[in-house]
Amino acid sequence: MKGRLNCYFDAALLKRLDELAARRGLSKSTIVEAALASFLSPDAADQREAAIARRLDKMTRAIERLERDVAIGNEAQALYIRAWLTATPPLPEGAQAAAQAKARERYDGFVEALGRRLAKGQSFAKEVSADIASRRPETSDP
Repeated sequence: MKGRLNCYFDAALLKRLDELAARRGLSKSTIVEAALASFLSPDAADQREAAIARRLDKMTRAIERLERDVAIGNEAQALYIRAWLTATPPLPEGAQAAAQAKARERYDGFVEALGRRLAKGQSFAKEVSADIASRRPETSDP
């Protein structure tokens, strides 16, 4: 046996209810009854908590990947700087102006190349992974 209840809804909410009922082929009463049952269910809070926990876990994994990628980038840059400082001799006074002009030219080229790579969606990390994978000796199946 079902009881009758008269309810008043905001016009926008009622419109959304009408659209959902038409789309699903259900009565508005059925949808409202299911929504109310879900709201009053004792495990509704547990379901919300589980959904939030899943989202937080996904975000945590994404942040951990970002931290790993940043650490790899920092180490690669530090390694390059150390090698460059170790291998590059100081310039004599007369060659510094020409070297600075060449450095500006190279920097402009670097910025252009970086802009092109970013526009194409290319990733150095993906290239390194592909290079490593291509250099591994292939194992043959017996």
